[in-house]
Amino acid sequence: MNIVTEIFRRADPAAIALIENDRAVSFGQLQVWCEEAAAQLDGWQGRRVGFFCPNGLAHIVWSLALLRARAVLVPVAPELSAPEREQLVATTALHGVLTAGGNSWPHSAATARDLVLDDLPARLHTDLSATGPACFDESALAALDPALIRFSSGTTGHRKGVVLSHLTLLERVTTANAGLQIGPGDRVVWMLPMAHHFAVSILLYLLHGATTVLIESHLGADVHAGLVKHGGTVLYAAPFHHALLAAVPGAAPMSSLRLAVSTAAALPEATARAFQKAFQLPLRQALGIIECGLPLLNMRWPEKTASIGSPQPGFEMELRDAAGQIVPPGTVGELFLRGPGMVDAYLSPWTPRASILEAGWFRTGDQAFIDADGAVFLQGRTHSVINVGGMKCFPEEIEACLVEHPAVKEARVVGVPHAGFGSVPAAEIVLEDPAAPPRLGALIGHCRARLSGYKVPLKFVFVEALPKTPSGKLDRTRPPAITV
Repeated sequence: MNIVTEIFRRADPAAIALIENDRAVSFGQLQVWCEEAAAQLDGWQGRRVGFFCPNGLAHIVWSLALLRARAVLVPVAPELSAPEREQLVATTALHGVLTAGGNSWPHSAATARDLVLDDLPARLHTDLSATGPACFDESALAALDPALIRFSSGTTGHRKGVVLSHLTLLERVTTANAGLQIGPGDRVVWMLPMAHHFAVSILLYLLHGATTVLIESHLGADVHAGLVKHGGTVLYAAPFHHALLAAVPGAAPMSSLRLAVSTAAALPEATARAFQKAFQLPLRQALGIIECGLPLLNMRWPEKTASIGSPQPGFEMELRDAAGQIVPPGTVGELFLRGPGMVDAYLSPWTPRASILEAGWFRTGDQAFIDADGAVFLQGRTHSVINVGGMKCFPEEIEACLVEHPAVKEARVVGVPHAGFGSVPAAEIVLEDPAAPPRLGALIGHCRARLSGYKVPLKFVFVEALPKTPSGKLDRTRPPAITV
C-alpha cells in the first residue's frame, strides 16, 4: 500500500486540491506532477531522503513524490541551526537531501543533480559529508515499509526519530477524520509549518478530497483576507494564529467557516473567548501527538474551552497514578492512549512499537483529569518538554548548549508562561566567576549559533546555586524565580 496512490485513487481529478495565492491546482494536475517527480527519483525506494523546503506548493508536491517513489521522507525543519541539521543527517544516516522551494543545502555534498518539474524545480544532494554508518537496524527499518521519519525536538530527547509506515499513515488520517469530518466540500486554510504538521493534516485533507488553501503570511489581517477570499470552511492552526485572527479590526462571523481547530499548544481561555466573540464560532481544541496522531478532539463541549475533549472513535484512554492504577474522575493522572495509527518505531536508539507501547498503551507524559461529563483537561507534563507556540524543545538540549560557554558553570532551563507563545524557555545560570558575568549579547549569540531561534532563552538570570534532588540531579519540580 502506498499512501499517495491511495490519495489519487479516491480523488476526483477535476476537483481543486491546492490553492496558493491565485493559483489553483487540480487533483489531476497534482497527480501528473507527482508521477513526473517520482519518476526522477527512480531507484530511491527504501532510501532515506532529507527534505529541506519552506512551506508552499513545492513542499507538498515533492513530499508526495518522495512518498510515491517509496523513498523515506525525513523533513528537515527550516528553523534548525547548522549543527542541528548535521546532527539530523548523522542520526538518520541519510542517503540524500532534496531541496526545493528556493532552499539550497548549506552543507557539503559530493554530488548533486537538478530535478525538473515545470516551475517547481528541486535538487537532489548525495554523498553527504555528515552521514556516517547507521546506528539502527537497517533490515528492521525496511521491514516496516517506512514512509516518514519525523523528529519532534531537533537534536535531543531520549528517543530520536518517529518512524511511520504507509499503512500507519493511512490508519491515523482515517481515524483523525472521524471527528473532523473533512470532505470534498471543504476548503482548509493552512499556515502551520509543513515540516512539523504534514502527516495528520495535509495528507488527511488530500485523502478526503478537500481543498487546501496555503496562506504565506501569519498576520491576522492576511489570514482573514484569505478566509474571506477563498470561502474557507475549516481553520486548523495554533492558538497564536487564532489570537491574531480574533484581533483583526472588523472581524465578524463568516457564513462559510464551519470548524476552527486549535492544536500544537494549550489554548488560552482568553484566546478562545476572543475568537468566539469575533466569529460566533467555538474553537475546538485538539491534542496532536506525533506518536499517536490526533487522538482527542473537543467537539462536544464548546463551553469548556480548556478541554481537549474526548477520545476520537477508535481510541481508548486511561488516566493512571504513579503506581499504574486508574484514577477516578476529577483526579489528576498520567494520560495513556491506545488506538490505530500508533508509532511504528523510534529510530535511534532503535525501538520497535512493541517496546514503545506498554501492553498496547502509549504513555504520553501528559498529566490530565476527566470531569463528570467525560471532558478531558490537560494539567501539565510529566516530562520537561517546553512548548513554544506549538514548537517543542527540551531543556536538556539548551542546558547542554549553555554549559559550552566558558562563563557558564551550570544551567537550568525552564518553560515560563508567555502571553503570545504559551511558554518560552528561560535560563537560570550559575557562573564560573560571579565577579565576571558575561554580556547578555554573548550568551544569546552563543545560543543562536547552535540552536533554532525558538529554543534560545528569552531571559537569563544569574543565581548562586540551582535546586537539586537528593541524588544531585537538577530538580525540575521547583518553580523558577523568573517571569517574562
